[in-house]
Amino acid sequence: MGGSGSKSKGFWPFSGSGSTDDPIRDGNQQPMAKVRSFPTATPFVLTRKSSMYFDEDGDLAHEFYEEAIVTKNGRKKAKLKRIQKNLTPQGIIKLEIPCIHVDFPVVLCEA
Repeated sequence: MGGSGSKSKGFWPFSGSGSTDDPIRDGNQQPMAKVRSFPTATPFVLTRKSSMYFDEDGDLAHEFYEEAIVTKNGRKKAKLKRIQKNLTPQGIIKLEIPCIHVDFPVVLCEA
């Protein structure tokens, strides 16, 4: 199963433990990874990258098309041609309602 989760080993920015030197309970076991915590890390996502673009006129949309006249066998036909040049991405936008990060390692609801 896919997802956009973190693939790095031993990196959980939302871990609650601040200490990295936990004693080993059994003599045969060794810690798999060091636990790191960030005191300023939050489980909420406040911004995201927009999927919309600005064109030369300043219009904002997901896709832009222009009408092109095609002549075939003496008949004129109008077709829509997608514009992919001279577009500027909108950039990072602030979310109105914060979302929970995909790497948040806590069960929120157990039904």
